[in-house]
Amino acid sequence: MIDLCRTLVIFTDGACSGNPGPGGWGAILAYPSNRVTELGGKKLGTTNNQMELTSVIAALEEAHDFKGPVAIFTDSTYVIRGITQWIKGWQKRGWKTAEGKDVANADLWKMLLHLVNSRQRQPEWHYVRGHQGNPGNERADEIAVVFTKGRDADLYRGSLLGYSVAIHDFPDDTALPEMRPQTEKKLAHSYLSLLYGDPKRHPDWKSCEARVKGQSGAKFKKTSSAENEVEVLAKWGYTPEDL
Repeated sequence: MIDLCRTLVIFTDGACSGNPGPGGWGAILAYPSNRVTELGGKKLGTTNNQMELTSVIAALEEAHDFKGPVAIFTDSTYVIRGITQWIKGWQKRGWKTAEGKDVANADLWKMLLHLVNSRQRQPEWHYVRGHQGNPGNERADEIAVVFTKGRDADLYRGSLLGYSVAIHDFPDDTALPEMRPQTEKKLAHSYLSLLYGDPKRHPDWKSCEARVKGQSGAKFKKTSSAENEVEVLAKWGYTPEDL
């Protein structure tokens, strides 16, 4: 239960026209003093995730002088899981993923982490399903979308009494949805190509693609096993001895 007499309520959203493409972000801050501030901005050549992160960063920067509890509502599971679950592992690995790759948007994650840690208490994170009619989420999305079009949104700053959005109409359930189990990618046994009657086996897709790309009449296929390789070659009229 959110104590509206003490808590700053924030709704954030990001949008992108194409991914990457021109992006926009929007945020709404409803203070317990019954003051409302809308924020928004745009950026060319960005992504939806970058705009989602930017909206939260901008909101927390705006709320820097507010010392009370903060409740943040976002429709981005990426933002919530990143800041509450994944970020400790990224830090331990030197901002690398479990696969050893660089963490995407690490600069934004570091900014967000700094803002979160600089507060006296951690923000409460609430998930709101996008485009489900929630007033705060819909308004934040509206601001973000306007900025993706290169226009400036008409942002409100004033009393809660004069604000047309029912910002304190919260969803009944703000828990994160369960993560879908990732299906394990099957490793390829080989990659086959057929060009000008000459079949070849390749250890990876990159070398196979280099041979067939732009070549008229070329054939190519990923195989999952030695048996599957024989089957593919047979359909092409060849055997493994022809490789």
